[in-house]
Amino acid sequence: MAKKNFLVDMDGVLVHGSKMVPGADRFIQSLIDDKRKFAILTNNSKYTPRDLAHMLNKAGLNIDEEMLFTSAMATAEFLASQKPNGKAFVIGEVGLTAAIHSQGYIQTAVDPDFVVLGETNAYSFDHITQAVRLINDGARFIATNPDPNGPSESGTIPATGAMAALIEKATGKAAFFVGKPNTLMMRTALNHFDMHSEETFMIGDRMDTDVLSGISGGMETILVLSGSTKREEIDNYPFQPKYVFESVADINVTQFD
Repeated sequence: MAKKNFLVDMDGVLVHGSKMVPGADRFIQSLIDDKRKFAILTNNSKYTPRDLAHMLNKAGLNIDEEMLFTSAMATAEFLASQKPNGKAFVIGEVGLTAAIHSQGYIQTAVDPDFVVLGETNAYSFDHITQAVRLINDGARFIATNPDPNGPSESGTIPATGAMAALIEKATGKAAFFVGKPNTLMMRTALNHFDMHSEETFMIGDRMDTDVLSGISGGMETILVLSGSTKREEIDNYPFQPKYVFESVADINVTQFD
């Protein structure tokens, strides 16, 4: 039998902010040593794969930029599939703008095909107002991910989902969210890394995004308790992960063949 592949969520699974989850380096090394195909996923659209690889390497994780896939990359590929070489008004950081540029898109506030919302450290009321007006004028509303909040060094901060809700309320039009738990993110990642769902495990720390998107995408799932979901919360969901571990440090990859 072929060895199983792994799609691994980043935040809460491998790192907490800039700090490595204890034992995550040994887990990654075990994947490398056992010649497993794997990739790292994140709903965070702020950073380019190169930036993320640098951050992970600084945390002690041996991961190349080619092994990273973000919601920004999935969003850019979705835009290109919908309207090649189109135009978009983009609210986000370099991870999103670079991904959209790489697909041949022009980024403009003049008659864009799409308004694209992602993570940013400085949401601007002027930009949100402009997005509302462009959507009302006919631009389609796309958001990188539905996460309502996220972690920071100083505590919880509002994220893309919260900002999207504001725009949805102001326009009366729903956003299309590309990132997890949308299976589009998973299918795009699987295609990007030439993996097949029936041969791949999804590892994550959230039942409502990682496990849900893994199951919906036809993969077997592993929940780790080093991030968002606590053990006592698992039974609150109508779906269940295949395996549960305290952290990736407890995963023996050789058992998954």
